[in-house]
Amino acid sequence: MTIAHEAEAVLDEIGKVVVGRTRTLRLALAAVLAGGHVLLEDVPGLGKTLIARSLAQALSLDFRRLQCTPDLLPADVTGSFLYDPGSREFEFHQGPVFAGLLLADEINRTPPKTQSALLEAMQERQVTVEGRTFPLPKPFHVLATSNPVEYEGTYPLPEAQLDRFLVRLDIGYPPAEEEVEVLRRRIARQREEAEVPPVLAQGRLAELQAELEKTTVDDDLLRYCVDLAVSTRKHPSVEVGASPRGAQALVLVARALAILDDRAYVTPEDIKECAVAVLAHRLVMKPETWTSGVNGVQVVTELLGKVPGPPSS
Repeated sequence: MTIAHEAEAVLDEIGKVVVGRTRTLRLALAAVLAGGHVLLEDVPGLGKTLIARSLAQALSLDFRRLQCTPDLLPADVTGSFLYDPGSREFEFHQGPVFAGLLLADEINRTPPKTQSALLEAMQERQVTVEGRTFPLPKPFHVLATSNPVEYEGTYPLPEAQLDRFLVRLDIGYPPAEEEVEVLRRRIARQREEAEVPPVLAQGRLAELQAELEKTTVDDDLLRYCVDLAVSTRKHPSVEVGASPRGAQALVLVARALAILDDRAYVTPEDIKECAVAVLAHRLVMKPETWTSGVNGVQVVTELLGKVPGPPSS
């Protein structure tokens, strides 16, 4: 069975409990295959948590959920040293970050100090507590959900943390027919929770991620990724454009999309498919755009139509 067939089986199983959301699920799986973290952003009640839990179950990842609240402390994320009366020593007790897939639910409801506790974990795959460093399991992924900053009780995510998410995906309201199907499936299963059976064997995800490194990318496509990132820095509505990490992220996700389509090489369409999800959240817009309504998604979409790319094969 090829990687593409295994990935298709994963998406098929998730699709049995998550109605629609084909593009969202495909890009989320691509980001995980590329070794990255995913941010799902939209209003409450659209299935963000269900997507995260279903993905972890299908990929056979150790799943932990961190419900972010205004009183959450950094130690609640990383873990802490507790005194053991038996040994008369302080022993480290792991926090929920020690997981294969950590669901950071409503991440922007917790203060910036606690949000920053995830930074080292997301980038370095380790945590440091009281001067001691502890490696995280491999693979390790953060799938965070976020509500719009206009909602009461939310904090904007720092740009440094946003940049650590390989993709940001907006969910959006489902079409009426899909919403009816959600209700139909809920009635049919006769319980609240929907379970997804494991599709990949334990450890298989790490093997697939290693295979991803064999996907080839032509130099003209590498140049196209850089041109897209550079063009965001020159856009008149953008204060700070995508960094070189953004161009690298484009390549990583494009390679994963190629694998999902059973190809060992990247095409311009792979880059265009993921460009908005990869780049839009990395842009810092100028203050005057707040009144005009221009956002990162619109900027990247505009640039995809302007920046010349290599011809499709």
